[in-house]
Amino acid sequence: MLILGIETSCDETAAAVVDGERNIRADIVLSQTELHTPHGGIVPEIAARAHLEHLDHLIGRALKEAGVSFADLSAVAATGGPGLIGGVIVGVMTGKAIAFARNLPFLAINHLEGHALSARLSHDVEFPYLLLLVSGGHCQLLIVEGVGRYMRLGTTIDDAAGEAFDKTAKLLGLGYPGGPAIERAAKSGDPARFAFPRPLKGRPGCNFSFAGLKTAVRQQVEATLEEEGAPLSPQTVSDLAASFQEAVADSLVDRTRRAIDIFRERYQLGRALVVAGGVAANTRLRQRLSDLADSEGMRLVAPPQRLCTDNAAMIAWAGIERLRLGLTDGLDFSPRPRWPLDPNAPKVIGAGVKA
Repeated sequence: MLILGIETSCDETAAAVVDGERNIRADIVLSQTELHTPHGGIVPEIAARAHLEHLDHLIGRALKEAGVSFADLSAVAATGGPGLIGGVIVGVMTGKAIAFARNLPFLAINHLEGHALSARLSHDVEFPYLLLLVSGGHCQLLIVEGVGRYMRLGTTIDDAAGEAFDKTAKLLGLGYPGGPAIERAAKSGDPARFAFPRPLKGRPGCNFSFAGLKTAVRQQVEATLEEEGAPLSPQTVSDLAASFQEAVADSLVDRTRRAIDIFRERYQLGRALVVAGGVAANTRLRQRLSDLADSEGMRLVAPPQRLCTDNAAMIAWAGIERLRLGLTDGLDFSPRPRWPLDPNAPKVIGAGVKA
């Protein structure tokens, strides 16, 4: 089994070839960071145009690197949503065209399912497992019961963790993307210097909230500028970054601990805690979650960093998982800007989750 994966949901144009033995034959990712950095964030139209310009070439590179041709493929998998709809359309239409021309099965992959199943590409992980999915647009806790079977325990009621990282980095003048910039600055900072709130910590349920934390950082920056003058010293910026990062980690760990209790009530055999998504690349968060897993007698599974950020290898692997179950899609599939993993989950009042 050999599948071509295509990912164009946000600001990474990616193509990959993965086989049924979990070998990543090729994994090509073209970042658009330079295009969006001058704007301080992702511009959807610019992203879509870049996908359209580069995707065909990347697919050719992926096939060449894998040493295969279209004739060797078992199927084509493309991200069908959720995401910036212009980019999603580019990937879906390209995937459909290849599938039609080569008479191959087409698989429209939920981008979130790609993240959710990425741990099964990099590690031996059995169903069910508990998943913390944290990225720029998503922050959720889910029980992964199987392919296409998800139970959402919690989501953000406002901003996702990754969005909070991006906006805080911009506020501190650290640039875009915010996650890596905050982590770099925090390495030389004091996480105890500024007492930022831990949103919803100790509260019932497993939902998240980061809007108030962002406001607290902004207010602290304004107060510090009045005390120290402008610009903020490099050490103060590092201390702010470290204090913010620790507050996010505390919040994520607290919510995840509550989800572990629910998970154990339902599944006696599940022992894996998986963290996936772009924010999962943060080493401090991984360490905090590893400590939590150890204290709860669980195994933390974190895919390698290249499989945490947006990539096509996870899309190809999700395609393999679905193809094995006969879960293919017709060429009439419509790209989706929103596509929840658990369509039966109750709506959260004030939720800003992009799913």
